[in-house]
Amino acid sequence: MNKKFLLPLFVMVAVVTLSSCGGLKPLDTNLVKAEPQPLEAIGGQVPVTINATFPAKWFNKKAVVTITPVLRYEGGEAWGTAYTYQGEKVRGNNQVIPQAQGANVTMNSTFAYKPEMKKSELYLTFEAQVGTKSVKLPEMKIGDGVIATSELACAATATPALAADKFQRIIKEAYDANIMFLIQQAELRSAELRKNELTDWKQLVKDADEAPNKNVAVEISAYASPDGGVKLNTGLAERREKNTSTYLSRELKKEKVDVPVDANYTAQDWEGFRELVSKSNIQDKDLVLRVLSMYNDPEQREREIKNISSVFKVLADEILPQLRRSRLTANIEIIGKSDAEISALAKSNPAELNEEEILYAATLTNDPAEKEAIYVKATELFPRSYRAVNNVGMMRFRAGDLVRAEELFNKANGIQNNAESNMNLGLIALTKGDKAKAQQLFGSAAGTNELSEALGVLYLQQGEYAKAVNSFGATKSNNAALAQIMVKDYSKATQTLNAVPNADATTDYLKAVVAARTNDSSAVISNLRAAIAKDSSLKNEAAVDLEFAKYATNSDFASLVN
Repeated sequence: MNKKFLLPLFVMVAVVTLSSCGGLKPLDTNLVKAEPQPLEAIGGQVPVTINATFPAKWFNKKAVVTITPVLRYEGGEAWGTAYTYQGEKVRGNNQVIPQAQGANVTMNSTFAYKPEMKKSELYLTFEAQVGTKSVKLPEMKIGDGVIATSELACAATATPALAADKFQRIIKEAYDANIMFLIQQAELRSAELRKNELTDWKQLVKDADEAPNKNVAVEISAYASPDGGVKLNTGLAERREKNTSTYLSRELKKEKVDVPVDANYTAQDWEGFRELVSKSNIQDKDLVLRVLSMYNDPEQREREIKNISSVFKVLADEILPQLRRSRLTANIEIIGKSDAEISALAKSNPAELNEEEILYAATLTNDPAEKEAIYVKATELFPRSYRAVNNVGMMRFRAGDLVRAEELFNKANGIQNNAESNMNLGLIALTKGDKAKAQQLFGSAAGTNELSEALGVLYLQQGEYAKAVNSFGATKSNNAALAQIMVKDYSKATQTLNAVPNADATTDYLKAVVAARTNDSSAVISNLRAAIAKDSSLKNEAAVDLEFAKYATNSDFASLVN
C-alpha cells in the first residue's frame, strides 16, 4: 500500500478516536471559580467553595469524571474532597450531567491549615473514563495562597486567672446579748442582769474599746411581742428601751468605756415572730405564716392567729416569750494592717502574715519577680493553699513557661478542684490546639473574672468571630483587636490596638493589617517597620502575607521585607 496514503488515514483514525471521547477536553479556566480568593484560614481550617460549569456538549454520556482539589505548598500538599460526576448512560449513583444542556456544580472542601500554606497554589485534578478507556485531562490551577491573619490568635498572651485573696482591711463583726422581760412588764430583773451572756458581752465591749485596732459601737433594740394592742405595746417597748439604756449607760460609765450608743424600739415584733415560727416545728405553722402574709393590719393578724386554737397556746408558751426583750448589739470593726505594713512584712518576715495578707501582699507590687517570690513564699507557709499554687502557675504562664505553669495548675487542682486552675488549664489546652478540651475546662471555670477573655480566644480560634467580639467586650488586647478585624470593624480594632497596655510586635503587625485593609499605605509601612524592629522574624511573615500582596511593588515595602 502507498505510504503516502496511509499517513492521512492514521491521522483520521486518531481524530475519530479522540472525538469518540465525546468532547472530554480540558475545561476552560473561565468556567471554574474558587471562593474566597485568595483562600483564608478560619478556625484552623482553610475552606474553599468551587463553582464549575460543564458546558453543553462537553460531557460524554458514557463518561465518569472525578474532580479533586489539591492545595500544594513547599514541602507538601493537602487533598480536598473528591467529587464524581457521570454521563447519562452510566449506571451509578453520582450526579448526572446532561450532555445537551451541561450543568453547574458546586464542590466544597476544607484543608487543615499549616503555616506553609500561606504561599501555596490550589489545583483541580481530573480522573476521567469513557466506557473502559481512561482519558487524560490536565490539572487546572484555580488559586494562589492563603490569608492566615486569624492564626495570629494567641492563647499564650491571654490573661490567666488569679485566685484572689479575701483580705479585708476592716472586718465587721456583731455580737448580741438579750435581756428578757416578763409579759407586759418593762422592769429589769436582777436574774437577767447577772446572766453570763450579759457579763461576757460587756467585757467584749470593754476589750474592743481598749484595743488599738478596733472600733466599737453599741445598739439597743427593744421589742414587745405582737400579742396585745398596738397602744399598749408601744408604751411597753418604749419603757423597755429607756430602762435598758439607763442601765447600760451606768455600766459603761462604771467601766470607763466611752462608745456611741444608739437606741430604738419596735412596738410589735412581727418580723421576729415570723422568723421564730418559720424555724419552729409547731403544728400548723404554715397556716400561721399564711395569716401573716394575708393580713397587714396588726390587730386583724392577732385575731386570726388567736382563732387558730390548735396552736395559739404553743405560740403563747414557746414563741411570744422570746420576743419580749431588749437586744444589745456590739458592732465591732477590726482594723487590719496597712498596705505599707503588709508589704514590709512580706519582705522581712512573711511568717507574720496570714494567708489572706500574704496573697494580698503580692497584689501590692508590679514587679513580676517580686510578685512571684511572694506567691512562692505563700506556698511554703501555706502548702494546702490552692490559691498560692495557682498564682505561682499564673506567673509562670505570663513568663511563657507553659510546661511549669501546667504542672502548677494541676497541682492546685489536686489540692482543691477550683475554677481558676481549670480556666488556666483551658488556656494551656488552647496553646496546644486542643479546643475541645479547652471548652470542657472553661465549663468548669464559672465565676472567674478572666473567663470572658479566655472564651474570646476560644471563639476566635474556632472561627466564631462575632461571638469572640462579644466575649472580649472592652478588653484591650491583640486578641480582642484581631476579633474585630475578622468582623471587619476596623475603626474599633484601631481603637483597641492603640489602647493595648503592653504593645508588642504583634500589636504593630495588626495595625499594619488594618492599614492594608483600609488602603493606608503610609501606615502599612510605618507599622510594619515598628513590628520588624521588635521581632525580626516578622520580615519573612510580611513577605508572604497576602494581606500585603498589593504592596509587593512598593519600594518601601520591598526594602522592609527583602
